[in-house]
Amino acid sequence: MDLKINTNVHFGDVAESYLFSDVAKKVKAHAALHPDDRIIRLGIGDVTLPLAPTVVAAMERAVREMGKKETFRGYAPEYGYDFLREAISRRYADAGVDVPSSEIYASDGAKCDCGNIVDIFGDNEILIPDPVYPVYLDSNVMAGRRVTLLPTGRGTDFLPTPDGLSGEGYIIYLCSPGNPTGAAFGRDALGAWIDFASRTGSLIIYDSAYEAFVTDGSPRSVYEIEGARECAVEICSLSKSAGFTGTRCGWCVIPHTVSAGGVPLYRLWERRQATKFNGVPYVVQRGAEAALSPEGRAESMENVRYYAKNAETIAGLLRDRGIYFTGAKNSPYVWMECPHGMGSWEFFDLLLSRAAVVGTPGAGFGKCGEGYFRLTGFGSAEATAEAVSRLAEIL
Repeated sequence: MDLKINTNVHFGDVAESYLFSDVAKKVKAHAALHPDDRIIRLGIGDVTLPLAPTVVAAMERAVREMGKKETFRGYAPEYGYDFLREAISRRYADAGVDVPSSEIYASDGAKCDCGNIVDIFGDNEILIPDPVYPVYLDSNVMAGRRVTLLPTGRGTDFLPTPDGLSGEGYIIYLCSPGNPTGAAFGRDALGAWIDFASRTGSLIIYDSAYEAFVTDGSPRSVYEIEGARECAVEICSLSKSAGFTGTRCGWCVIPHTVSAGGVPLYRLWERRQATKFNGVPYVVQRGAEAALSPEGRAESMENVRYYAKNAETIAGLLRDRGIYFTGAKNSPYVWMECPHGMGSWEFFDLLLSRAAVVGTPGAGFGKCGEGYFRLTGFGSAEATAEAVSRLAEIL
């Protein structure tokens, strides 16, 4: 039966299949033909180490609370419990950044916030770097927005700049350290974007999901830059910093000083969340609070350093072979140029067939990703070392 209803025609403008679905299909086909191959997966950006002991203990306590009538809790506040919002605020304060708890909105992860925040905006021109994390582009295309891609490449180490842009009233997506490139904005480069947004009445949506990997003094929050509180929203997550990919908790910061047409953006977000979101589960929020405690952060950073060391292991081979790459230094990702002028999917097929190593073709992140390839440090140290050994025989 073909229903006589209208569907969202803009879904037809999105690629029919998701990048990682295509990767999974190719890997499944290879495994079926070569069942004896030990495939090493360095493609998807998912963590592999367990939650920190402090986090687990806090969640166990919370579960026991939920099993008693006196301490049972139902629906969570749609903006987050005060104890979590205050813990996030203290985390910013420890980094020298003033973010009041009233400007923090807990969520079930950065990906959801990046996709959902589209709801509160009208028909604006959207500026998105290329290559880019797919959710920025796809969520705006699904909503019928006008998207302009900002090409990046070796000339800027895959960091977009506002040079040459004119016009006003843009919504600009920035991610630092970047996904997929791992490139991180320095203070001057990020300051140039804040100056541009302030001058043109534009809004920056800043994804800092990988901030825990920054080691060189680059900004870990957009609010380290003067003027950002008037023109930037920050989205962050515990997925990579504390291993919450399967637990789901993040947050969005909307300063009360950011407004459009006289309307504070935080009021629109609060209305959106109250209507469409029932809050992060209490048990998860207690775990998140623990992850943000001094003990939890210290334990989680051991995992971050573990992943960073894996990325550096990959980077060491590329340096030895003279292959250009970004990332590794401030990121769990290594964004490498495909050798011998190969295409992204061509190199994917070569690695899979000859080395049984899985990465992510750069072309899946945008036109400017063609000819590049992403590898992640999220595997085990042993698997990463084995993958590098296999790669060394090919590169």
